[in-house]
Amino acid sequence: MIDGDDLAYKMIFSHADEAIDEYWTKLGGQPVWLEKPQWPRCWRHERLMGFIGQFRLPGRQIRMAYLFMDNESEESWSPEGGENALIVQPGRIPPFVQAVGAATGESLVNELFVDLEEIEQSTAPRWGSQMLGTPTWWQDEEYPAGVWTYFFQLRNSENGMYDTLFAESGAGYGFLSPDEQEGRFLWQC
Repeated sequence: MIDGDDLAYKMIFSHADEAIDEYWTKLGGQPVWLEKPQWPRCWRHERLMGFIGQFRLPGRQIRMAYLFMDNESEESWSPEGGENALIVQPGRIPPFVQAVGAATGESLVNELFVDLEEIEQSTAPRWGSQMLGTPTWWQDEEYPAGVWTYFFQLRNSENGMYDTLFAESGAGYGFLSPDEQEGRFLWQC
C-alpha cells in the first residue's frame, strides 16, 4: 500500500545516452517488462497503443506500472475508455483492456531517464510532473470511479525533453487500486 501522504517526488528528466534496460522510472524507449509482455490495444481503433513510460512503484519489492495511450484517439482522456492503459506488474489487466504478447512497439516519447527529487508537497510545482503527494488538477478534481490511490502526475510536455502528449496543454494522472494490482490513467487539459 502506498503511504506517506506528505511525501512527494518531483520528476526531473534527462536524455538517456543509451537504452534504459533496468526497472527504473523512465519515459519513452521500450518497456522493460517485469513479467510477460502485455502490450495493450486500443479498443476503438484495434491497433497497439503507444508507450509513454514506466514507473516503479514504491517499496522494496520491484513492481512496475507501464503507461500506454492511443495518441490519435479522441477519447484517450477517459480512465476506462479502452484508449489508454496503466498496466501493473505483477498485477492484473483491467477488464476494458485487451493486451497482446508484443514486447516492443511504438514509443510516443524519446527515451528519458527520470530522477526523483523528494520535495515538500507545499513546494510541488503547480503544473509539474511528480510521483506521490497530492495531484494538482487542471480542471476539477477527478478520480476514476471506485477507490483509487493517486500515484503520479505527468505534465503534458517538458521543454527540450518531450512534446505534447495530452491535447495542447494539461496533465495526465496515474492511479492504483487499493491492492496495487491494477492501474487507471486519465488526463485533463
